[in-house]
Amino acid sequence: RRHNCNSANRSIASNCPRAKESIVTVSIMKTFSKYALAAACLATTTTAFAPPALSGVQTTANTQLFSTVDDKTEVREYFNNEGFNRWNKIYSESDEVNTVQLDIRNGHDQTIQKILNWVEADGDIKGKTVCDCGCGVGSLAIPLAQMGAEISASDISDAMSTEAAARAKAMGIRNAKFYTSDLESVKGKYNTVTCVDVAIHYPTEKMAEMVGHLCSLADERVIISFAPKTWYYDLLKKFGELFPGPSKTTRAYLHKEEVVREALKKAGFEVSREEMTGTNFYFSRLLEAKRV
Repeated sequence: RRHNCNSANRSIASNCPRAKESIVTVSIMKTFSKYALAAACLATTTTAFAPPALSGVQTTANTQLFSTVDDKTEVREYFNNEGFNRWNKIYSESDEVNTVQLDIRNGHDQTIQKILNWVEADGDIKGKTVCDCGCGVGSLAIPLAQMGAEISASDISDAMSTEAAARAKAMGIRNAKFYTSDLESVKGKYNTVTCVDVAIHYPTEKMAEMVGHLCSLADERVIISFAPKTWYYDLLKKFGELFPGPSKTTRAYLHKEEVVREALKKAGFEVSREEMTGTNFYFSRLLEAKRV
């Protein structure tokens, strides 16, 4: 009966314009609801795309207020407090994560694995120096150290860099140094410079400068990831702004890929490999660029 009923509905739809319109409308509403729900979950549980909103204050007023806030201070305070507790669980094997956070963990793990696959394919990392800027809890720095690289890793959050050092020590790793520093203050020369999932905290107008600084530290190559600014991700971010939540304590920035590529080119680097990781709640464009 169910099959016959569905067949009858399809027959009606094929002969009745209004029925067709109704079916299309329902389909669109379902699709919209799906992405609206995703944006709502994203906005209220992570800092992935949507900036925070203040209850009872109009959007225009929010924008004016946010423009006076120091992004660097905001990020440092967040990842030294509430943010550390949340992301330390995400970047671990803890079961104390929700569905969205688990999805983000899987997406981040995929990005890290893609980098490790590149390094393994090259087969020459042992003894090379690697500077990991924005190392977090050591998700990339630690496995690179295990592969034989000499690691210098930093994070703007003292809580994050301390946790990374503790994890490395627990694994018996001695060829990795972890310290607290903002990205702009990192100095030295390294064979490879990495910066994964950090650019989302950098305003658009500072992105090119940040990429330029990373390149100035690298003798051979730079590996960087960022949340790409496309119509789809832009739309998802705007959806997220409709659902303010107390956990959204840092702003997030999407970046046009051509801006990143141009900054790399200007610094004397050429993109040699690229990847894209996209899950339900995690979106990251990954570029490897080598000095030419």
